[in-house]
Amino acid sequence: MLRIITDFTEAQAELKRICERTHDAQVVHKEATVREVLQTVKRQGDEALIHYTLEFDQQRLHIEDLRVSGAELDAAYQKVSKDLLDAIRLAAKNIETFHRQRIPKSWVNFGEDDVVLGKRYTPVDRAGIYIPGGSASYPSSVLMNAIPAKVAGVPRLVMITPPGGQKHLNPALLVAAQEAGVQEIYRVGGAQAIAALAYGTQTIPKVDVITGPGNIYVTLAKKLVYGIVGIDSLAGPSEVLVIADGEADPIHVAADLLAQAEHDSLAAAVLLTPDPQLARAVQGEVERQLTDHPRRELTEKAIAHWGIIVLVESLDQAAQLSNLFAPEHLELAVAEPWELLEGIRHAGAIFLGFSTPEAVGDYIAGPNHTLPTSGAARYASALGVETFLKHSSLIQYSPLALNKVAQSIQTLAAAEGLHSHAESVRVRIKKNNPDT
Repeated sequence: MLRIITDFTEAQAELKRICERTHDAQVVHKEATVREVLQTVKRQGDEALIHYTLEFDQQRLHIEDLRVSGAELDAAYQKVSKDLLDAIRLAAKNIETFHRQRIPKSWVNFGEDDVVLGKRYTPVDRAGIYIPGGSASYPSSVLMNAIPAKVAGVPRLVMITPPGGQKHLNPALLVAAQEAGVQEIYRVGGAQAIAALAYGTQTIPKVDVITGPGNIYVTLAKKLVYGIVGIDSLAGPSEVLVIADGEADPIHVAADLLAQAEHDSLAAAVLLTPDPQLARAVQGEVERQLTDHPRRELTEKAIAHWGIIVLVESLDQAAQLSNLFAPEHLELAVAEPWELLEGIRHAGAIFLGFSTPEAVGDYIAGPNHTLPTSGAARYASALGVETFLKHSSLIQYSPLALNKVAQSIQTLAAAEGLHSHAESVRVRIKKNNPDT
């Protein structure tokens, strides 16, 4: 049963509890396991990948099985329906169109005394994309991770995904990868796959940035290799927060809450509304839609532990609570969503109006669905082109410009006790002005 909360203080406490739901006491133990996997792969390379794939995934691979062959990639197109291929291509087109608008531009500014300052953006050399596999299939995640990298101009994209039974890889993943421009795909998952991308093995190249979602072991591995490589984020379980007024349809709101809850038993689904009638209607509708839900056990568990309805005094108070929670997905199912938007400060993606379910963003709209979770939207943003770019500052001073600021540089260097910093300026000034 989806609980209804009426007390504001209790609502704040519950949202905090839900936000911190991944603070698992077993994480310390899991982190120790991940550290061992990382170091073993670093030392043993491909041999360790084969060992851990057998141990963790119960799949016996040979080294030549790691890379997906061209024949497998070609055959994948014969195994997906035309409708699925068309949907993948439409999503790919929209994702690329959106991310092309996000490419930052290099720039230079020519100031007084021939001072030139600027910023230059360049892509990383290699990007590694982790895609969950096995019994799951997320072609949309392939598109959302690979296409921004391609748009950024990354010359080499490497995708890794764990094998299912009989070394099987879902053909939809392979098709989506090819449509997104990825031709280099490896059959390995878990923390060992992250290690391979971070350190490189005899078969899998070391990359500069690793992106993509995974289980707790994948997330911990990304955390531990950060600094050796860049990462997109430390993704947690999915979450949605819906702010709805009395005009919202309870059937739609219930479906949107369940759309998140069905992801994972740790997924969170929250409704904030000032309308008691809507609250009760959604509560009942969730129960009705769960009756014959194909993922009922998992979804019901998520709703029971991490789902709540909060009755608020106003939409402004709902915005206040939403900012406290900083949701991954925020739906504004209200009559005037753009007006309410003014009060929203923290959210990974915001869906406006009654006809914009979160599923639109998951698959087809174009903005990225790899988003900050567990309150990280307070300081983090969606994966995008910028994830695969770095920028260099451009600085050029003329002799005249250097002469004008020389004394200030030397004064600051002396204050910090850095003799050669000051000297590097003094010798230039002396050369340019030999009589001083």
